[in-house]
Amino acid sequence: MKGNIYVYIIIMAAVTYLIRVLPLTLIRKEIKNKTIKSFLYYVPYVTLAVMTFPAIIEATGSIWSGVVALVVGVALAYFGAGLPIVAALSCLAVLFTELIF
Repeated sequence: MKGNIYVYIIIMAAVTYLIRVLPLTLIRKEIKNKTIKSFLYYVPYVTLAVMTFPAIIEATGSIWSGVVALVVGVALAYFGAGLPIVAALSCLAVLFTELIF
């Protein structure tokens, strides 16, 4: 699909701008509803998870090594391991799983 790239850039900029400005202009009072506050609190985490999860599964040679790396990473993070440890051991889990399969 061919078109003017500047039109696409302007539309993208307008949508991005409106997403950021509309809440500031439409919501003047403090949000007191617990459900809405809880929803807004978790939006960044859910967005990150939705973008990251498929990449973890599909980034390796087989789906099984991605699943093993995900399980290892989640388990290590749950037990308090730091990010470098989680990343390194997840990579090793992928390596060993790829060698086995």
